[in-house]
Amino acid sequence: MPARWLILADDLTGAADCAIAFGRRGRAASVIWGEGGTAEPVPVLSYDADSRGLAAGAAAEAHAAALGRLLEPDRALFKKIDSTLRGQPAAETAATIAVLRARDGAAFGIFAPAFPATGRTTVAGRIRVNGAPLEEAEVWQRDHTYPSADLAAILASAGIASETVALETVRGPDLAASLARIAERGRGVAICDAESDADLERIAQASLALPRIPFFIGSAGLAHALAGAEGAGEAPPPTIAPCGHGTLIVVGSLAKASRSAARKFAARERVVHLPVQPETLLGDAEGRAALAARAAAVLEAGDDALVEIAVDEALLDMTLGPRLVRGLADALEPLGPRIGALAATGGETAAALLARFGVSGIRLVDEIEPGVSLGLTLGRLSIPIATKAGAFGDADSLIRIGERLRAVRTEGSFA
Repeated sequence: MPARWLILADDLTGAADCAIAFGRRGRAASVIWGEGGTAEPVPVLSYDADSRGLAAGAAAEAHAAALGRLLEPDRALFKKIDSTLRGQPAAETAATIAVLRARDGAAFGIFAPAFPATGRTTVAGRIRVNGAPLEEAEVWQRDHTYPSADLAAILASAGIASETVALETVRGPDLAASLARIAERGRGVAICDAESDADLERIAQASLALPRIPFFIGSAGLAHALAGAEGAGEAPPPTIAPCGHGTLIVVGSLAKASRSAARKFAARERVVHLPVQPETLLGDAEGRAALAARAAAVLEAGDDALVEIAVDEALLDMTLGPRLVRGLADALEPLGPRIGALAATGGETAAALLARFGVSGIRLVDEIEPGVSLGLTLGRLSIPIATKAGAFGDADSLIRIGERLRAVRTEGSFA
């Protein structure tokens, strides 16, 4: 079994929700990012290459550079992709294969993108969301790279040969032998169907039993299966000094799941809702200063400040997204010393905020719910943090996140 792992992701929330699969089982796990990111002496190192919004060529280059810097000989590799295929997973996987072949002479990948705990499954080599084709999902309608969710076609678009492993094979007695035969035939990737956590566990166990451990391509569902196959570690959770300041919760994602959760959380006691208009973030310096002052007062009083970009998705120019996130991070930067804990929905939002706060990494500790990671920031600011992909969760997710962060920051314990 691999003792050390490198997880390579295209955004921050993905880097965290895979690493926490190991962290919650007692394996020391950290997330880092940025061009200066270097390997750290932890068993599980997760790196955010920040490539979700890049073109295929640039995303491939970012991954190749990160692998050259961080993939030590004794680390098994997990290439994290978005469970709904956003970004450039094909180009990034092709770059990964090229790096591994140049180093080792061969590369064989196990591709299992299912994340059943969040409704993502894989049937007949295609992703489904809550039982329906991915192409019908809200997230695909808002943002997709490929013409369809046919995984073999997506890989072939980047020159990757693949073979699909059907559910009956995944659930049969000869899975490991089937994977070995695919590798022997020179196929670069085996695409594995999975509808349940039990399916992913079978894939993990069969893959780890191969004569040569492959590299893995998937989302947090596969990461949890691999971490479970390895067993528990003994790394103690960190402790912090109790803090009376409130939690800053930032909702930058346009996903309906995050918006409905924000509305329900805003109605709670000791939560102050601070919606901010796009116009304020794009060019109103006085408005941004007023937002920061109001949020600072809320946090210093020990209450939770819920900051949400107030947008009508139907009217929003989607190309403004990165500018809005940068404007929000600029506005909230002065709050650093007043934050008792932080929660952010959306990887781009979380990354922008943490960069402004001087945070260089996150030590992952626990999982509040599937896809929601809990940890401690590293760098200039050391506070509890929860990160969540925008489309994950339900209407009560922010309530559960807020309650857990309040307990951690007031008690000084992650237990």
